[in-house]
Amino acid sequence: MVGSPVAHSLSPVLHTAAYRALGLTGWTYERVEADAAALPTLVSTLDGSWVGLSVTMPGKQAALSVATDATDRAVAVGAANTLVRADSGWRADCTDVDGVVGALRAAGFTGSGYAVVLGAGGTACAVLAGLADLGLARAYVVAREPARAEPVLRCASKLGLPVEVIRWAAAPWESLAGDAAVLVNTAPTAAIEAHVPLLAAVPCVLDVIYHPWPTALATAVGSRGGRLATGLDMLLHQAFGQVEQFTGLNAPRKVMREALAGATGGAVPLPL
Repeated sequence: MVGSPVAHSLSPVLHTAAYRALGLTGWTYERVEADAAALPTLVSTLDGSWVGLSVTMPGKQAALSVATDATDRAVAVGAANTLVRADSGWRADCTDVDGVVGALRAAGFTGSGYAVVLGAGGTACAVLAGLADLGLARAYVVAREPARAEPVLRCASKLGLPVEVIRWAAAPWESLAGDAAVLVNTAPTAAIEAHVPLLAAVPCVLDVIYHPWPTALATAVGSRGGRLATGLDMLLHQAFGQVEQFTGLNAPRKVMREALAGATGGAVPLPL
């Protein structure tokens, strides 16, 4: 796992549990502190014993740039959280998309219609790719400064997903939430506090913020018996694809779930 800061990452819990369950006793998964500027040099120094890298912030765009090949979804998102050694160098992928899809499906989302995404940062593009995979007809992205949401619009265009960016201060919160099929929050908890009662009424909610937990939004969704997916669900489901790309074997999903649940004190159900 490469990132900065990276000491807090739970990914080693997931991968180490997977490798042990798969009988890969010689495999290790380590945290490596490196920012975006340092990542290209780091990758160039890795010997053949390294089969892949998980990449977290702030190096996901840099990971895509050092790759010699990339999946369509990584190109669309404009970032990669996964580098896998290939004959020609490194292949980039974005299993964050699997995290979004897996988390929402596990929460019981099967709907159609439109989505509301809060925030237009780096996570938003992976969210849009996941929503496109789930068959959503369109999405509204609520951003503090729409002029800074150009990467989101580029991503949506590549995905073929109609997207409208709405300024946060002028957002029609009641109408947006009233008819949305799914809400994905990537914004800080404090930023949405005033709107939680409306947002919690959306049939299915994914709150990517999982520390500290529970968030006010998660509590409100739980109180009304709504379907809730979490950032920990995303973390779990994105890790399945990484393990499979690194090892060539099926991810031991139940084992990985149990490991994450143990590391987080069973904070959330983590459905598969």
